[in-house]
Amino acid sequence: MHVNVRYTDTMISQLTGTISYTEPGLIILQVGGVGYAVNIAKDTGAGLHTSDTLTLWTHLAVRETSMELFGFTTKDELSLFEMLLAVPGIGPRSALAVLSLASADTLRKAISEENITYLTKVSGIGKKTAERIVITLKDKLGSKGELSGELKEDADVVEVLVSLGYSQTEARDTVKKIDPTKNGTNERTKEALKILGSRL
Repeated sequence: MHVNVRYTDTMISQLTGTISYTEPGLIILQVGGVGYAVNIAKDTGAGLHTSDTLTLWTHLAVRETSMELFGFTTKDELSLFEMLLAVPGIGPRSALAVLSLASADTLRKAISEENITYLTKVSGIGKKTAERIVITLKDKLGSKGELSGELKEDADVVEVLVSLGYSQTEARDTVKKIDPTKNGTNERTKEALKILGSRL
């Protein structure tokens, strides 16, 4: 089995090993006989099982009384996570929670477009936190393409699902699973209802 640990000035920047334990939001990755407890986003953990081989980009959060590892499957997710840490009031666990609620690329677009509605409705971020994120990061992120229409559609779909009695969490999770080729609020809402119906 190939194992790899990369050390930089952040101490541990990347781990490659075998999963020996998994639970929501946490895995233990065996690397060279050492088990590293790594906090992960919900999407990262989806579909992972013990004995799977995995490579994660990592951030080591050092506090006065503890050290915690946070892991990401892409460098882009890690980069956005570390940017979120610069936002007043957002610590490592809060930043990980944000990344658990929408893809890094979609969050970047929402922030660069100052789309507070998307951040609060779809990503589940409180209004004050969303405003702080936009103020702190919008100039750093720049624009990676215009998605204003899609962001508004997803916010509208969440609102429709909630009005039908689904929870915010169910609605947000479902929106993330909609086929990206589906366009328009009506079409995306129909697709969301199909996804929800398949769970029954």
